[in-house]
Amino acid sequence: MLIFGSMFEVDQWSTDGGRHCSIFSAGTHRLAASLSAMRFLAVIITGLAFAAPAAHAFALLNKIGMAKADYFIAQQAYTGWWVVGLLLPLALLANIGNAVALRADGTAMMLSVAAAALIALNLVIFMVFTQPANAATENWTVQPENWESLRAQWEYSHAVNAAVTLLAFCCATLASIR
Repeated sequence: MLIFGSMFEVDQWSTDGGRHCSIFSAGTHRLAASLSAMRFLAVIITGLAFAAPAAHAFALLNKIGMAKADYFIAQQAYTGWWVVGLLLPLALLANIGNAVALRADGTAMMLSVAAAALIALNLVIFMVFTQPANAATENWTVQPENWESLRAQWEYSHAVNAAVTLLAFCCATLASIR
Protein backbone atom coordinates (compact mmCIF):
# COMPACT_ATOMS: atom_id res chain seq x y z
CA MET A 1 0.00 0.00 0.00
CA LEU A 2 1.34 3.45 -0.82
CA ILE A 3 1.09 6.25 1.69
CA PHE A 4 2.08 9.89 1.04
CA GLY A 5 2.19 9.49 -2.72
CA SER A 6 5.44 7.89 -3.86
CA MET A 7 7.55 9.00 -0.89
CA PHE A 8 6.93 5.98 1.32
CA GLU A 9 5.81 2.44 0.79
CA VAL A 10 4.21 0.61 3.70
CA ASP A 11 4.03 -3.17 3.70
CA GLN A 12 1.39 -4.11 6.25
CA TRP A 13 1.51 -7.91 6.13
CA SER A 14 4.37 -10.22 6.87
CA THR A 15 4.79 -13.66 5.30
CA ASP A 16 3.62 -15.43 8.46
CA GLY A 17 0.32 -13.51 8.55
CA GLY A 18 1.43 -11.20 11.33
CA ARG A 19 1.06 -7.49 10.91
CA HIS A 20 4.14 -5.29 10.63
CA CYS A 21 4.98 -1.98 9.09
CA SER A 22 8.16 -1.18 7.20
CA ILE A 23 8.81 2.14 5.55
CA PHE A 24 11.08 2.43 2.51
CA SER A 25 11.82 5.62 0.69
CA ALA A 26 11.03 5.44 -3.02
CA GLY A 27 14.30 7.33 -3.52
CA THR A 28 16.15 4.46 -1.84
CA HIS A 29 14.59 2.01 -4.30
CA ARG A 30 15.59 4.22 -7.25
CA LEU A 31 19.14 4.54 -5.89
CA ALA A 32 19.43 0.76 -5.48
CA ALA A 33 18.11 0.26 -9.02
CA SER A 34 20.60 2.82 -10.35
CA LEU A 35 23.48 1.10 -8.55
CA SER A 36 22.40 -2.26 -9.94
CA ALA A 37 22.13 -0.84 -13.45
CA MET A 38 25.57 0.78 -13.19
CA ARG A 39 27.12 -2.46 -11.93
CA PHE A 40 25.43 -4.41 -14.71
CA LEU A 41 26.60 -1.98 -17.41
CA ALA A 42 30.18 -1.95 -16.14
CA VAL A 43 30.37 -5.75 -16.20
CA ILE A 44 28.55 -6.28 -19.50
CA ILE A 45 30.32 -3.53 -21.47
CA THR A 46 33.74 -4.53 -20.11
CA GLY A 47 33.01 -8.15 -20.95
CA LEU A 48 31.97 -7.23 -24.47
CA ALA A 49 35.11 -5.09 -24.83
CA PHE A 50 37.14 -8.20 -23.97
CA ALA A 51 35.67 -10.21 -26.88
CA ALA A 52 37.74 -8.68 -29.72
CA PRO A 53 41.16 -8.76 -28.05
CA ALA A 54 40.43 -12.29 -26.86
CA ALA A 55 39.59 -13.36 -30.42
CA HIS A 56 42.86 -11.82 -31.64
CA ALA A 57 44.82 -13.57 -28.89
CA PHE A 58 43.26 -16.95 -29.66
CA ALA A 59 44.10 -16.53 -33.36
CA LEU A 60 47.70 -15.42 -32.72
CA LEU A 61 49.31 -18.87 -32.75
CA ASN A 62 47.58 -19.74 -36.01
CA LYS A 63 48.51 -16.45 -37.71
CA ILE A 64 51.97 -15.47 -36.47
CA GLY A 65 53.77 -17.91 -38.76
CA MET A 66 51.69 -17.37 -41.88
CA ALA A 67 53.31 -16.50 -45.18
CA LYS A 68 52.99 -12.88 -46.27
CA ALA A 69 50.19 -13.38 -48.82
CA ASP A 70 48.18 -15.60 -46.48
CA TYR A 71 48.57 -13.22 -43.55
CA PHE A 72 47.36 -10.23 -45.53
CA ILE A 73 44.35 -12.22 -46.71
CA ALA A 74 43.59 -13.36 -43.15
CA GLN A 75 43.79 -9.77 -41.89
CA GLN A 76 40.89 -8.81 -44.15
CA ALA A 77 38.62 -10.77 -41.81
CA TYR A 78 38.95 -7.81 -39.42
CA THR A 79 37.53 -5.25 -41.83
CA GLY A 80 34.93 -3.27 -39.90
CA TRP A 81 36.08 -4.41 -36.47
CA TRP A 82 36.84 -0.80 -35.54
CA VAL A 83 33.19 -0.61 -34.47
CA VAL A 84 33.91 -3.12 -31.68
CA GLY A 85 36.67 -0.78 -30.50
CA LEU A 86 33.98 1.74 -29.56
CA LEU A 87 33.18 -0.50 -26.61
CA LEU A 88 36.47 0.47 -24.96
CA PRO A 89 35.60 4.14 -24.31
CA LEU A 90 32.16 2.98 -23.18
CA ALA A 91 33.77 0.48 -20.79
CA LEU A 92 36.03 3.23 -19.48
CA LEU A 93 33.03 5.47 -18.79
CA ALA A 94 30.98 2.63 -17.31
CA ASN A 95 33.76 1.73 -14.87
CA ILE A 96 34.29 5.37 -13.90
CA GLY A 97 30.53 5.60 -13.31
CA ASN A 98 30.66 2.42 -11.28
CA ALA A 99 33.49 3.83 -9.15
CA VAL A 100 31.41 6.93 -8.44
CA ALA A 101 28.31 4.85 -7.71
CA LEU A 102 30.25 2.53 -5.39
CA ARG A 103 32.23 5.24 -3.58
CA ALA A 104 30.68 4.26 -0.24
CA ASP A 105 32.42 0.88 -0.49
CA GLY A 106 36.14 1.65 -0.66
CA THR A 107 37.16 -1.76 -1.98
CA ALA A 108 34.48 -1.85 -4.68
CA MET A 109 35.34 1.70 -5.68
CA MET A 110 39.05 0.86 -5.99
CA LEU A 111 38.26 -2.24 -8.06
CA SER A 112 36.18 -0.06 -10.39
CA VAL A 113 39.00 2.49 -10.60
CA ALA A 114 41.40 -0.36 -11.41
CA ALA A 115 39.05 -1.60 -14.15
CA ALA A 116 38.87 1.91 -15.63
CA ALA A 117 42.66 2.30 -15.43
CA LEU A 118 43.16 -1.04 -17.19
CA ILE A 119 40.77 -0.03 -19.97
CA ALA A 120 42.71 3.24 -20.30
CA LEU A 121 45.92 1.19 -20.50
CA ASN A 122 44.33 -0.88 -23.28
CA LEU A 123 43.62 2.31 -25.22
CA VAL A 124 47.21 3.52 -24.74
CA ILE A 125 48.63 0.19 -25.93
CA PHE A 126 46.36 0.34 -28.96
CA MET A 127 47.43 3.89 -29.83
CA VAL A 128 51.16 3.24 -29.30
CA PHE A 129 51.50 -0.22 -30.88
CA THR A 130 48.42 -1.42 -32.78
CA GLN A 131 47.31 1.72 -34.58
CA PRO A 132 50.78 2.51 -36.01
CA ALA A 133 50.86 -1.00 -37.55
CA ASN A 134 47.40 -0.43 -38.99
CA ALA A 135 48.49 2.92 -40.41
CA ALA A 136 51.76 1.61 -41.89
CA THR A 137 49.88 -1.16 -43.71
CA GLU A 138 46.78 0.93 -44.47
CA ASN A 139 44.75 -1.57 -42.48
CA TRP A 140 46.65 -4.50 -43.94
CA THR A 141 45.99 -3.63 -47.59
CA VAL A 142 49.58 -2.46 -48.32
CA GLN A 143 52.54 -4.81 -47.84
CA PRO A 144 55.56 -2.79 -46.65
CA GLU A 145 59.07 -4.28 -46.40
CA ASN A 146 58.92 -4.45 -42.60
CA TRP A 147 55.58 -6.27 -42.58
CA GLU A 148 56.89 -9.05 -40.31
CA SER A 149 57.86 -6.65 -37.52
CA LEU A 150 54.52 -4.86 -37.98
CA ARG A 151 52.74 -8.22 -37.78
CA ALA A 152 54.52 -9.04 -34.52
CA GLN A 153 53.75 -5.58 -33.14
CA TRP A 154 50.08 -5.89 -34.12
CA GLU A 155 49.59 -9.48 -32.91
CA TYR A 156 51.41 -9.11 -29.59
CA SER A 157 49.78 -5.77 -28.78
CA HIS A 158 46.41 -7.48 -29.15
CA ALA A 159 47.56 -10.38 -26.95
CA VAL A 160 48.69 -7.96 -24.24
CA ASN A 161 45.41 -6.08 -24.56
CA ALA A 162 43.50 -9.33 -24.15
CA ALA A 163 45.24 -9.89 -20.81
CA VAL A 164 44.75 -6.27 -19.76
CA THR A 165 41.06 -6.32 -20.67
CA LEU A 166 40.51 -9.67 -18.94
CA LEU A 167 41.94 -8.12 -15.77
CA ALA A 168 39.64 -5.12 -16.23
CA PHE A 169 36.68 -7.48 -16.62
CA CYS A 170 37.69 -9.33 -13.44
CA CYS A 171 37.98 -6.06 -11.51
CA ALA A 172 34.62 -4.81 -12.80
CA THR A 173 32.99 -8.10 -11.87
CA LEU A 174 34.53 -8.23 -8.38
CA ALA A 175 33.53 -4.61 -7.74
CA SER A 176 29.98 -5.34 -8.80
CA ILE A 177 29.39 -8.50 -6.74
CA ARG A 178 30.60 -7.02 -3.45
